[in-house]
Amino acid sequence: MMQETEERRHGLSQNPADTPMILVVEDDENLRRLVAAYLEREGYGVCEAPDGTSAMRMAEELSPDLIILDLMIPGVEGWEVARRVAQRHGIPILMLTALNSEDDVLAGFEVGADDYLTKPFSPKVLVARVRAILRRGGTSQSDEVQVVVHGSIEMNLSSLTVFVDGRSVDLTAKEFELLRVLMAHPGRAFTRAELLELVWGYTFLGDSRVVDVHIGHIRRKLGDNAADPVYIRTVRGSGYRLQPAS
Repeated sequence: MMQETEERRHGLSQNPADTPMILVVEDDENLRRLVAAYLEREGYGVCEAPDGTSAMRMAEELSPDLIILDLMIPGVEGWEVARRVAQRHGIPILMLTALNSEDDVLAGFEVGADDYLTKPFSPKVLVARVRAILRRGGTSQSDEVQVVVHGSIEMNLSSLTVFVDGRSVDLTAKEFELLRVLMAHPGRAFTRAELLELVWGYTFLGDSRVVDVHIGHIRRKLGDNAADPVYIRTVRGSGYRLQPAS
């Protein structure tokens, strides 16, 4: 019991090295420990942060596999934590918050969230969302390097890296998966609903504009021009397709 208390004091539960580690950022201690208990019951390692400042430090020091992030937290606010983590570390983020308007959800994805769940929530749904994110983030391919090339875009499926004309492109996990789907089927038009299902991995109940937000991020990072795209073309009234390589 004393050992468990000491681990909790440091915000870290001890698990085997190959166990996914999840950082839970929540200022409500009871809720934070409830979420941690459900995750640990499913076999995940858990570290806990009560505020944005400690969350940023733990993300840097521990490199967790996933961050569950409340937006209304003391210290560095949740929006800024998400923005910095997405830019610097590329760690997947599941936002867990009471902010539930469509604009809040879209803003969450805009700053780099991979998923968005509003309070009150079902712990079973939370665990299911966690599984889906980690499953998408894992490498199910063989250990051999797998590279997909489309024109000047080079995607490495093993190292999860993307290069354009030899320049490294820093994509979030969701942006990488979205681009991967498009690159797997050049020339094929995907509806927003299809992209939501393929990339988010479940029936998304929010606004399909979240696809537009992520496509916008990818275009900007690839150096693509939405008005005259080299890579990703908008299919009017439907969705998107990757331009066939010339």
